[in-house]
Amino acid sequence: EGLAYGHLGYPVLQAADILMYRAHAVPVGEDQLPHIEITRELVRKFNRLYGEVFPEPEGLLTKFARFPGLDGRRMSKSLGNTIDLADSPGKIMTAFTDPERKRRSDPGRPEVCLIYTYWTKFAPAEAAAVYEECTTAKRGCVECKRGAGAAIAKFLAPLREKRRALEATPGAVDEIMADGDARARAAAQETMSLVREKMHIG
Repeated sequence: EGLAYGHLGYPVLQAADILMYRAHAVPVGEDQLPHIEITRELVRKFNRLYGEVFPEPEGLLTKFARFPGLDGRRMSKSLGNTIDLADSPGKIMTAFTDPERKRRSDPGRPEVCLIYTYWTKFAPAEAAAVYEECTTAKRGCVECKRGAGAAIAKFLAPLREKRRALEATPGAVDEIMADGDARARAAAQETMSLVREKMHIG
């Protein structure tokens, strides 16, 4: 009672997206690991009932398995706290910093500061210097945000350049999608043929 079908249907839909291509590994964020485990349970049950068809996929955590958005919560488009490829470095100026650092002369606490987290991810070679300058009040939050924005822009530069190249080539994205669609469809048809054969249907 009171449970929407989406609570059951959505994880199964995600499992279908993985199993259709008999994936061995799936790169995910930390919050998606339970969905991978549901997929693994479905695999075990199907293989036990009908014979080996699907591998048990492993969840591959990215280097930054949990990445905070500009407001400190998990980064999510629905929360409006993302850093998008098209965003300017200035967008980071809206990000949260250490709430207890009221004045420029106050020592900061990098371990609770979102901006320091970004330094560790986008420019780790500079993180130690940022930590020292923050804790000794040699660096203010505004300066730190600007630097982090520049570091993120540098990190994303190759992706942004590729995006510009694709935008300058009309039809390129459509061709890539059509090619991927054809290959995905062929793989899915192969999987479904095998499933029907194992289940003795169709």
